[in-house]
Amino acid sequence: MTDVPQKYDETGAFVHCQLLYVNDSQQAQVESLQSLIAEHTLPILLDVEVATEKLTQKRRQQLSQASTQPILLLDDKDKLSWLSDGLSVAPEWDKLQRRVVSAGRKSELLLQAAKTTSDSHVIDATAGFGHDSLILASTGAQVTMLEQQPLMALLLLVEQQRMSALPNWQKLMSRLQIINTDALSYFANLKVDSVTDNSTIIDVVYLDPMFPEDSYQDSKTGKGAKVGKHMQALHQLARPPTSDEELALLNSAQAVVKKSTQGQGRVVVKRPQFAPLLAGELASESWHNEAVRFDGYFV
Repeated sequence: MTDVPQKYDETGAFVHCQLLYVNDSQQAQVESLQSLIAEHTLPILLDVEVATEKLTQKRRQQLSQASTQPILLLDDKDKLSWLSDGLSVAPEWDKLQRRVVSAGRKSELLLQAAKTTSDSHVIDATAGFGHDSLILASTGAQVTMLEQQPLMALLLLVEQQRMSALPNWQKLMSRLQIINTDALSYFANLKVDSVTDNSTIIDVVYLDPMFPEDSYQDSKTGKGAKVGKHMQALHQLARPPTSDEELALLNSAQAVVKKSTQGQGRVVVKRPQFAPLLAGELASESWHNEAVRFDGYFV
């Protein structure tokens, strides 16, 4: 997800977040969350309290409207979700099992564009809910997931921890590294580190930046993809980058890949089918269906 804070954490300070849990038997889960925040030095302060009322849809809507800070819910199945505009949203990686198991270049446009193999190292610079990272890692690739928003990074880390407990998911989870940082800072540090560390090879940088909500549809025909609840939630946290920010992101990604692979790598950018090119820069090749487009920049 990109990279420009909007609603919460506008100052770059700690994010105050309300955590609601449903019964006292969940104290261990609450402590585990606190430990995860500390381990990864996430700038999050949890205001923890037990829910005194049943969290019906109506009650969730009321909480969303009344709160001035983000709300996390720990339900009776110990599943953590973010309450966004009355909707509970979470990575829910287990729901992608069929896609992950059957993922291949015939079925996934992303893999056609990225051309990843088990030897690849990919940076997903705008991780969001991490769904595309799973598809990339399904090929055996190592995937570094960058997520600037602390709240989203926490949801990803919790989901990775949850899925790592399932035997069929352990190998895939081991190929994911989640980092709470912004892409431009990470790229800048990576370029500095690569001067002294030749082992840092990045084959693909994947970008899925936020874009205006009206870019999901063709302005002339009105056709296009509907905005799902996960994307609606992301729009609560971040705004689309400006043209200058798009150009900086694309240029930095290309520089990292070019320095690392010496002309054999690529940057892949995900866009709605009818959205303009990132920063107006022509792609080397594009892959698309009725809803989405992947633009490849070979470097």
